[in-house]
Amino acid sequence: MIWERVKRMLVKEFIHIFRDPKMKGVIFLMPVIQVLIFGYAVTTDVKNVATAVVDLDNSSVSRELVARFEDSGYFDVVTFIENEDQVRDVLDRGTVHAVLRLNKGFEAELRAGRTAQLQVLLDGTDSNTAGIVLDYSARIAGELSHAILIERISQFKGVHSPPAGVNIQTRAWFNENLESRNFYVPGVIAILVMLITLMLTSMAVVREKEVGTMEQIMVTPITPAEFIIGKSLPFALIGFADVIVITLIGVFWFEVPIRGDLLLLFLATALYLMTTLGIGLLISTVSQTQQQAMMSTFFFYFPAVLLSGFMFPIANMPTLIQWLTYANPLRYFLVIIRGIFLKGVGPTVLWPQMLALAIMGGVTLWAASRRFQKTMT
Repeated sequence: MIWERVKRMLVKEFIHIFRDPKMKGVIFLMPVIQVLIFGYAVTTDVKNVATAVVDLDNSSVSRELVARFEDSGYFDVVTFIENEDQVRDVLDRGTVHAVLRLNKGFEAELRAGRTAQLQVLLDGTDSNTAGIVLDYSARIAGELSHAILIERISQFKGVHSPPAGVNIQTRAWFNENLESRNFYVPGVIAILVMLITLMLTSMAVVREKEVGTMEQIMVTPITPAEFIIGKSLPFALIGFADVIVITLIGVFWFEVPIRGDLLLLFLATALYLMTTLGIGLLISTVSQTQQQAMMSTFFFYFPAVLLSGFMFPIANMPTLIQWLTYANPLRYFLVIIRGIFLKGVGPTVLWPQMLALAIMGGVTLWAASRRFQKTMT
């Protein structure tokens, strides 16, 4: 009998969802488009930085240094400036993001054994990019300095073998090429699933109020728990379908490795969907109109993304904000999905995050059921 009532709710919800052809595109096509866009857009890799050069020395050494910047792949020299007054203009207009300035006598200073000055002017509007460009510049200039130092020592001692030194050998685990896309694409899966499920479920109950069918539901023998199950299961299945589609795009289109157990990924997704569906239904039960539900959803969604560690490290946030992140389900699922995709870890490592999602999912679904029960009474 219980299953029969839930089944009727499931059939009703699926009919309502799929009777509008546009809704099918919103549910299945929009996530595909978004993951393709975000997969290319969300990256912190800095390459081909538009660069201008002010080479007042125009010597063989200064040209070699500029060539090293170009050959690195990080800098794209788009213009050479002879008039220093143009430097401010190209930076103000955003034509370039970096300017290399070499003073007259650059080579002579090096030949005389003195330190030559290289000035790097950066567009600091984007502090993160500017910091990375500054690091690249220091590394390239350091390599030239090291080469010149070895040459001078070899000439002084009359030997051709380089002096002894320390050779650093680095190895990056889990993301060998240090591609930021491998870090961000799994996160895009998490935030898209949250957005879709929150938007769909936050409208579920309040829509019944607006169209006037809530009174009809109240006189039926269905219980609040059965109503919540019937409302959430269709969106859970849609969430699973979106996870599968977006994961396939991430693996086969963006070539993000998935090293962990797929069954564990689906189990963690089920726990994550419990929380997002529960939060969406809770929002729907406390809202009086669909407009209120939508605004409340975005009021929760944007802070959840910002406080999840998706874009900004949680360790860099103030202590009070770090404590607030413990109430964010996206924080835990990001750890899980990145651990499964990149590290291939299992439940022995991820059980604290999975337990947190299970508790949050149970609490939010219970709260939504209780709130709906009060509405019916």
